[in-house]
Amino acid sequence: MSRFIGRQQELKRLLDATRKRTASFIVLKGRRRVGKSRLIEEFGKNFQHHYVFTGLPPDKATTAANQLGEFSRQVARQFRTPPAQYQDWSDALWAVAEHVQSGKVLLFLDEISWMGSEDPAFLGKIKDVWDQRLQKNAQLILIVCGSASAWIEKNLLSSTGFVGRISYTLTLEELPLCDSDKFWPANVSAYEKFKLLALTGGVPKYLEEIDPKLPAEENIRRLCFTRGGFLVDEFERIFADIFLRGSDDYRRIVDVLSSGSKEVSEIQQALHRTAAGRIPEYLWELDLAGFIARDYAWNLKSGDDAKLSRYRLKDNYLRFYLKYIKKNLGKIARDSYTFKSLTSLPEWHAMMGLQFENMVLNSRRQIQQLLNLNADEIVNDNPFYQRKTLRQRGCQVDYLIQMKFGTLYVCEIKFSKNEITSAVISEVQAKIDALALPKGTSCRPVLIHVNGISTELLDSDYFAAIIDMSSLLNATVDSRTS
Repeated sequence: MSRFIGRQQELKRLLDATRKRTASFIVLKGRRRVGKSRLIEEFGKNFQHHYVFTGLPPDKATTAANQLGEFSRQVARQFRTPPAQYQDWSDALWAVAEHVQSGKVLLFLDEISWMGSEDPAFLGKIKDVWDQRLQKNAQLILIVCGSASAWIEKNLLSSTGFVGRISYTLTLEELPLCDSDKFWPANVSAYEKFKLLALTGGVPKYLEEIDPKLPAEENIRRLCFTRGGFLVDEFERIFADIFLRGSDDYRRIVDVLSSGSKEVSEIQQALHRTAAGRIPEYLWELDLAGFIARDYAWNLKSGDDAKLSRYRLKDNYLRFYLKYIKKNLGKIARDSYTFKSLTSLPEWHAMMGLQFENMVLNSRRQIQQLLNLNADEIVNDNPFYQRKTLRQRGCQVDYLIQMKFGTLYVCEIKFSKNEITSAVISEVQAKIDALALPKGTSCRPVLIHVNGISTELLDSDYFAAIIDMSSLLNATVDSRTS
């Protein structure tokens, strides 16, 4: 079993359900490889009885009968009973219910979208067995889980049949930097870790595949540029397993976003689609799946969300694949691709800047704590965009934090292959000058960086705070702000 790292707040929330006096129906969703099953495995240590059932991966040849047959075999193995061939999901689910009528029980249905995608009555039968049998065991917790978050949202969370039945919905995100750091020993430098996190993000399974004894470049060569490497074919597995219909449009959207964030109209234009098409639906599904994020601007005077938003590719592996692995698949298949270093890759500097922004935005709670900000006093925080109008200049801030009492923290996220110089001051000040600020607002510039700053910049005393990669890796998450 792999070492369990992080997820303490998520585990605490699940443990809270065991203190109830009634049964709990919990929905767990999140990106493929993000550690959903591993979290439940750890949670299951608190139960007298822990049963796991998993759907078959989607395939053109996989039918509803195949899924039900596999479930029937799992029932026999889990409960150590003679094999039985159930003809209907209702019979199979009721057979499970017969074995969990009492005691402290965790019942886990993993990849539920795979199980039931071919049977339109599948979820209705789960509802019936929950209502009539499962919830009568006050110590039982039923967790249904899946990577196809859009399927879960449409068919389960938005279904009137499950209103009032679901106790809690948990969406598992990537690990923040402070937890990702625990996959390496203390003697590995922050910059070495950064180079690998630019590929893996905070996806636990990818981090587990790293050999901390090897240099970053050797790990990347082994995982990404060697025939059979773990991350060579991962992109195809993601799109085959998560999106239960043709995935070409999803791939094209991700490709468009790999060069930077865009508004929906810009995405439609790049794909030669009309506003009346299905691109907004696909964006919603990619967002739910954890691959992209929709970053809303907001009104600095009222604190309310504005109509302006942009979509950002927040998954570091997907961008790395599209920029470097995909273009070299032929050579990789022949084991003829020569990878020397990250710096030798085309457009490396620009790509690393986008990857670093994702790392920082995935660790915003640690940033707030390093700035000694009270979470209750934060009005809004996000990448911020301001359109050019007759009354204001256009502006883009990497990360903006607005506080209740008239203070803005203007965060510049900066990756540089060399030391960052005092030239960054004029860049940040230009952004502050362009912001349409309410009267009496104080702006505190913050620099978040990797790879060092010049003595001249440090001596300038311009920034209210300077946060480096090491600080983020060593930070902790206060449970009161989670």
